[in-house]
Amino acid sequence: MNIDLKELSARESERVEWKEKGDDKNVVRSIVKTISAFANDIANTGGGYVVCGAREGKDEHGFPKVFHTGLSAEKIKEITGKVIQQCTVNVSPSVNPIVTELENPTDKATRILVFTVIASPDAHTYRDGEKSLYYVRIGSETKEARNGLLTQLLIKKQKIQYFDKRINPRAAVSDVDVPIFRDYMQDMKLLSPEKSLDDYFSETEQIAEFVPPLFERVGLDDSLKPKNFTLLIFGKKPSITRFYPEAYTVLSVYRGTDRSETTAERHLLTGTLVAQAKKAIELLNTETYVAFDKLNDKPNQVKYPIRALQEAVINAVVHRDYEFPEPNRITVFADRIEVRSPGALHWAVNKEKFKEGKSSPKWRNQSFAYLFNKMQLAQSEGQGIPTIIRTMREEGCPDPIFELEPESVTCILPAHPRHRIIRELQHIQDKIVLEDYEGAKDRLLKILDEDAYNFRALNLLTEVCNKLDESEILLSFLEKNDLDLYALNVSTLLNMAKVLAKIETKQASDLVENILGIAVSTRLEENQIVKAAALIAQSGKFEKTVKFISESLVRYPKLKENTQLLTVRAGAFLQLAEKCLNTQHDKNSTLKTKARAREMCTDLINSAEKDLQTIMHTGNGKYLVLKEKAKNLRKKQSEIRE
Repeated sequence: MNIDLKELSARESERVEWKEKGDDKNVVRSIVKTISAFANDIANTGGGYVVCGAREGKDEHGFPKVFHTGLSAEKIKEITGKVIQQCTVNVSPSVNPIVTELENPTDKATRILVFTVIASPDAHTYRDGEKSLYYVRIGSETKEARNGLLTQLLIKKQKIQYFDKRINPRAAVSDVDVPIFRDYMQDMKLLSPEKSLDDYFSETEQIAEFVPPLFERVGLDDSLKPKNFTLLIFGKKPSITRFYPEAYTVLSVYRGTDRSETTAERHLLTGTLVAQAKKAIELLNTETYVAFDKLNDKPNQVKYPIRALQEAVINAVVHRDYEFPEPNRITVFADRIEVRSPGALHWAVNKEKFKEGKSSPKWRNQSFAYLFNKMQLAQSEGQGIPTIIRTMREEGCPDPIFELEPESVTCILPAHPRHRIIRELQHIQDKIVLEDYEGAKDRLLKILDEDAYNFRALNLLTEVCNKLDESEILLSFLEKNDLDLYALNVSTLLNMAKVLAKIETKQASDLVENILGIAVSTRLEENQIVKAAALIAQSGKFEKTVKFISESLVRYPKLKENTQLLTVRAGAFLQLAEKCLNTQHDKNSTLKTKARAREMCTDLINSAEKDLQTIMHTGNGKYLVLKEKAKNLRKKQSEIRE
């Protein structure tokens, strides 16, 4: 073979291994391990070279240089024999490297020995003692392939199925959350009215053209087992946690620009991958607020483009290695957001083209990518990275940074330079902690005067108004700025409604009703549903309270035993029953109206007592009060009849 040592010294270290000597027993083992690693070719380089009798160094100017130490004819024969023997006996399937002897340009009495290894379609193991291990080339090192690396190697060699399409033998049909399945299928417009649930929950029915059946029959009992993508997209939260303990997302918010400062917030996002992604995006929405600069030709400037954040989060969730024992990590700093996804970049993706947003699409988890695309949460055909790069540039933000490590891929989104206000908000948070509410209020109003849609400042202002019992300040701010309430996130809306509900005016009451109407029109988390229900009841809209809670219980069956919701609904039922009782007492009511009021009152008390029966053994503090009220209303109802 026509091998140029000078050319080899300039090549990537992941393709060349230099061995100054090669006769030592341990060196021979090292050579053969590297030969098996080059044959496995996880980096898709086509193979590699092991050069014996030369070492790589640098010249006086710091440039790569090969130092030719050379080997005698006897040593070359000895090393070649030992290496070829081990490649035949210790490597399985065996590998046959091409052996080449090159002249030593500095010593005619010795030569350079080169083993050229061509990439193999097989996955090779090296037996060292009693163990047979897989080796791969990572950069300039030969490493044992474990965990995600091993899976990546076997998938490349087509020895095992991709993770998303593999069955989970420990799971069962009961681990799939049926309401979530129906909701997501409706969102994707894949639910057919002509098919029953049993049609989809089978080993034959595909939910979409590029997604395999959700289940597969295995074992002697021919039992139905779900696939990994089935559980991670449609599974119950406890089942996902049990079967995939690392399949969650950690979102942390730091006050400064590094991890040396204490964490201001930390969120553990669990459940389906869709739920994790949506919750992460919702939490990150607070980071996309607009900064206002009257002197700039672009007065409104977002800190981060929301589309870039969405794509970074979706990419991390969809394309991560779920066999790698780490969660996704999203870390918010004052000047950047880092989205870290476990597992190396897909072996078939060119790193440089990836960083430029020009690489061809390759999927580690094709089913996840397809379903997220159907839910309009992700771009298709590899458009995620180009979208991040394009939207960051359009908003004037610095280019994103991609850190590609053997065990992770990290997308770093630098904040727009204008957004230095984050530190100011951190100082304000400290004032609230130290109970300097007046100082915090003044500084918050100044910030909001420049940027009325600053989510963090709005949340802090509602907190300060609540602590000072000065709800009118928030009302005055909203009237002055005429905010588009639809532009605010659910958490901010609910916090504002809670503070404004303390003002006993029709104007404030109408505003609270409007805010709650916008908030409950979106998909809410469990704690947000409870909070919204309490606020609707607090505003005196008891019929709306009952309707909202009842609809929520139908939509989310797992809430049917939520004591807080049932307590609020029971209270609303009794408030309505009391109104019916007043109608019966009213001398101006007709006999027909009184009869209907009596009937409704009985039904409402019965409904309240049914909810109270459910929460009877929970130790809820309001239970006895509501139970006594129901008893008194029933007694008054009987007295009216008599």
